[in-house]
Amino acid sequence: MKSKPILSVNNLSTYFDMAEGIVKAVQDVSFDLHRNEVLGIVGETGSGKSVTVKSIAGLIDSPGRIASGEIKLLTDEFSKNKKEEYVDLAELQYERFSRIRGKHIGMIFQDPMTSLDPMYTIGNQMVETIVHHEKVSAAEAKERSIKLLELVGIPKPSERIDDYPFQLSGGQRQRVVIAIALSCNPEVLISDEPTTALDVTVQAQILELMKDLQEEYKNGMIFITHDLAVIAEIASKVSIMYGSYQMEVAPVEKVYKEARHPYTYALLSCIPRLDIKQSELLPIPGQPPVMMNPPELCPYLPRCRRSIEKCKKVLPDLIEIEKDHFVRCNNPVAKEYLVKEKTE
Repeated sequence: MKSKPILSVNNLSTYFDMAEGIVKAVQDVSFDLHRNEVLGIVGETGSGKSVTVKSIAGLIDSPGRIASGEIKLLTDEFSKNKKEEYVDLAELQYERFSRIRGKHIGMIFQDPMTSLDPMYTIGNQMVETIVHHEKVSAAEAKERSIKLLELVGIPKPSERIDDYPFQLSGGQRQRVVIAIALSCNPEVLISDEPTTALDVTVQAQILELMKDLQEEYKNGMIFITHDLAVIAEIASKVSIMYGSYQMEVAPVEKVYKEARHPYTYALLSCIPRLDIKQSELLPIPGQPPVMMNPPELCPYLPRCRRSIEKCKKVLPDLIEIEKDHFVRCNNPVAKEYLVKEKTE
């Protein structure tokens, strides 16, 4: 029997009220995240992936707002008898949310230079986080910080803890950000494109580190990226987003071998692959949608090669077409076509 999800997001919609209209950045997003599971969220710029995780972490400021939906975290933070129960983060006030963020939900951002305060040593920043959430002294927090720096691969951590961010390389700064995110052993770890600002060699090192740490801490991880190759390396389940909606949600092997949504299929057709024969790479025509007052239709419709008459009238729901395989499409790619393509 599968355990309860540590995080359950149901029909989440996040809007931004602008003078020109409403930007519907995220619409009707749902997923469950279990302990020791990595959910990858893939999408191009503007698809809504980063706004989704910022909504979960309580980082949506005015004019943004969570328009509807639930974000349920399984935690004992507000329980008098320390029994785990679901708390709807979408309804928490700032003061109560500050007890969740950092302790129960850790965040790793894509640019470590903007994540770390250049005016304080990395030790000061790590100790401050631990003391704020845990009932420990500054000395104990510093000792834990040194152990964390050693865990993430910082050489001579007892000396480097007094360094300022500018004294570290880009890869080392990102390792420090990971250490801070893990400092209170959060149940959920959110990684928002953590390797984007790093060169390829360092990217591989950081990905390997995150995989090892996730297995050791056994927390649930949400990994945001626009790189399908990265998702194949680290995720167990993937959610493909486009134009604020989830287009396809499935185990990562299913997405690569049996992509059923035309957008997912088109994404995979854009990159060289060794598992199928490709005579050419096929770019996706057109441009991404503008999310200011969008029409209530599939956002991929203007670029879709498989659109039918129904697509011009009805926005499809995200439905389960096979076990654990969900697709939002009126005319999904047929499995028979996928099998034929692989054998040609």
